[in-house]
Amino acid sequence: MRRLPWVLLGALVLVQICYPLASDRALFSVATVVLGYLFSIVHAFLSRGLPALLALLGVTVGGFLIEALGVATGFPFGSYSYSGALGPQLLGVPLIIPLAWTWMAWPAWLAATRLGSSRWARIAVGAFGLAAWDLFLDPQMVAEGYWRWLDPTPALPGLPGIPAANFLGWLGFAVLVMALLSTVGGLSTGDDRPALALWFWTYASSVLAHAVFLDLPASAAWGGVTMGLVVLPLAVRLARRRPA
Repeated sequence: MRRLPWVLLGALVLVQICYPLASDRALFSVATVVLGYLFSIVHAFLSRGLPALLALLGVTVGGFLIEALGVATGFPFGSYSYSGALGPQLLGVPLIIPLAWTWMAWPAWLAATRLGSSRWARIAVGAFGLAAWDLFLDPQMVAEGYWRWLDPTPALPGLPGIPAANFLGWLGFAVLVMALLSTVGGLSTGDDRPALALWFWTYASSVLAHAVFLDLPASAAWGGVTMGLVVLPLAVRLARRRPA
């Protein structure tokens, strides 16, 4: 069982490597999210037990509710709609979408626990890191036609089709997600290296894919700089803690 997170991470990496090379990418998108979700809930349970698992299931429910609210009202992400490419939907939301929130929320939180000196600092760092990931996610998914905004202005420079307010909406909900995860008590009783490896892999592979394979240089720059504000300090801190 201790090896299971590494196995899931390996499968996830393999699917993501195949993604930019595929002609029909929707299947790989769904597979990536499902594997990422399984990774996070399995790692959370093995390392911190039932409270962490329940917290992540709460993130899944909250992710669905905020997406359903967004589709119905335009708050807090702006007015948008999903295509049918990502599979079955409920209330206009593909069922894999809340799984994506959960998948990346867990490694973002574990990164924040190593950078923040207090609960609120960790919430702030984790929320910023999770919202920064969306600077990769939304441009890629909009380019694939998986969802679109009805009024995508004003947009960030180089990121047409996505209103800048969407990223503020992400940040606001990410604060709530991290506040929920901060209630998980106790230190790890397992190995956090797989989750931190996922965090670093997501950053590095996203920069590379957007810059080289997906022809999205602006999102490579936006995400690279913004998410890098969490990823790179974490890399430095972990390197300093390694035994000589």
